[in-house]
Amino acid sequence: MNVYLALSLLLIYFVVLIAISYLTTRKINSESFYNANRKSPWYLIAWGMIGTSISGVTFISVPGDVGNIHFNYFQMIIGYLLGYFVIATILLPLYYRLNLTSIYQYLKTRFGISSYRTGSILFIVSRSIGSSVRLFLVAMVLQLAVFDPLNIPFAINVIITIALIYVYTYKGGVKTVIYTDSFQTFFMIGAVIATIYVISDRILPAGTSIISAIRAHEFSTVFEWDINSPTNFYKQFLAGAFIAIAMTGLDQDMMQKNLTCKSLKDAQKNMFWFSLALVPVNLLFMSLGVMLYMYADYIGIEFFRNEAGSLLFEMNGQQMKSDQLYPYLAFNELGTFAAVYFLIGVIAAAYSSADSALTSLTTSFSIDILGIDPKEESKKNRRNRTIVHIGFSTLSFLIILVFKALNEQSVITAVFKIAGYTYGPLLGLFAFGLFTKLRPYDRLVPILAIASPLITWILSYNSEWLFGGYRFGFELLLVNGLIMFLGLWFISGFSGDKKSVLQSDTAQN
Repeated sequence: MNVYLALSLLLIYFVVLIAISYLTTRKINSESFYNANRKSPWYLIAWGMIGTSISGVTFISVPGDVGNIHFNYFQMIIGYLLGYFVIATILLPLYYRLNLTSIYQYLKTRFGISSYRTGSILFIVSRSIGSSVRLFLVAMVLQLAVFDPLNIPFAINVIITIALIYVYTYKGGVKTVIYTDSFQTFFMIGAVIATIYVISDRILPAGTSIISAIRAHEFSTVFEWDINSPTNFYKQFLAGAFIAIAMTGLDQDMMQKNLTCKSLKDAQKNMFWFSLALVPVNLLFMSLGVMLYMYADYIGIEFFRNEAGSLLFEMNGQQMKSDQLYPYLAFNELGTFAAVYFLIGVIAAAYSSADSALTSLTTSFSIDILGIDPKEESKKNRRNRTIVHIGFSTLSFLIILVFKALNEQSVITAVFKIAGYTYGPLLGLFAFGLFTKLRPYDRLVPILAIASPLITWILSYNSEWLFGGYRFGFELLLVNGLIMFLGLWFISGFSGDKKSVLQSDTAQN
């Protein structure tokens, strides 16, 4: 692909985002940044959330990871549906009843200030790492397509990418993000469909069904029943349900959009339609993965596995991971049409995930840590919010550089492993608040939030020795949350406070 064509596409795309930002930030106030004045159409949020949840990880890593775990990822998608049902019927009513802007304000109502700050910090750590890892994958693709041919270092690439995101989000916040994410979702899905079409046109005999070809491939296996396998169905299903609850329902990034709806009913419609749409969209990405490997076989690419069992291939004397298969084929083998669609799709994936994350991180830190009132119009609040926005942009840059130096595995695997450790304590905190009447000793909660992931890591590291060959997969999130839950139950005896959730809510109102 011509580098100047790629650069032109990037600039045009950025100009469109700036135009959307301009149109959505006229006649706004401070509250618009945090909750869009609670006037967002639910269907627009539902469509945009697909793009946010897809991100660069789904766009590139899921198709590539089909070679490692086949369609086993779909077992988690089934679990997601259960998790989204819990969000729509339990968490959203709670958030709307308390009229929250930051969802972690619930922890202050239920437990106290230490728990509140702990929940917010857990989110900030989780989302800072997770969103940066997602953006890293897309930055690698942009490096290959645009910056390497121009001899521009990777660090400059990341600075430019993050700076562009900052420019169109710093003023409008979530109000702008809702519209830009909806716009970008079209390009992501369109890119996948275009790539499947190009590959099928080249390698499938006339009259051959794409669906039949995918179903016949060895990588299309969905279910894994070996209990000792990390991709066992029950592990994946439960992990999917709790990952959805934790990474969507307990995540300020995803919930901030839901809380911009006009009413609880609209927010629930958004969540139900979003969850239903996500199933075929993820199937589409996994189907693309099969088509990519079919095309790789067609042109003679040979694959091999490293010591960890991950699939690799070699090009020009360089070992490449499964994450790199889609970009390699798009830029080198599938022609200009597919390359253009791929580049637009990957840019959309980068911005739709990162812009939302940057806005939510700014929101959480501003409200939960600095105590900014989102309704207050003042130069001091706007200045502090801008400083926080710049600060998280800088932090993302640093995390990406560190991850580039250390990462040796599939990015989607890395994202879910990180989530298992960082979202687990959040899952335990909210579950304890919702399903018990106990009130733990608030000052000990931060200690538990550190101890829980540490104990989880020790169990995971020694699982085969402790549990007769059993290896943990993504269900580490559930284990982590359970440890946090039990710890909260234990320290509840130190407090003597038996207030129920309903009592706490009544006191707050």
